Amino acid sequence: MSNNSTHENLATLLLSLEGALRQASLWQESAPVPEALLSTQPFCIDTLTFPQWLQFIFLPRMRWIVEQGDALPAKCGIAPMAEEYFRPLPVSGETVVRVLIEIDECLMAQE
Repeated sequence: MSNNSTHENLATLLLSLEGALRQASLWQESAPVPEALLSTQPFCIDTLTFPQWLQFIFLPRMRWIVEQGDALPAKCGIAPMAEEYFRPLPVSGETVVRVLIEIDECLMAQE
């Protein structure tokens, strides 16, 4: 897979992720307080929910990388975190998890 097509595939998957978050009613219209975005913990677990981290940290960073044409991370591994997050909840995160699996696979498949 060429670098350009990987970026294009990832851009499409990022749009799908936003759609999946919206469909699951996990998208929020207002951003958290700026301090919440400065956490040094993995996934900002001490200041944000996992869907908030996806929306306000992961999506903007990945979109920026794609738009700049910068090198993509060699692996992502976010789907297992999503599976753990959604497991005890009554809300279905199945579509979100499925898109994250595709993002993980897209990044691992790049040459």
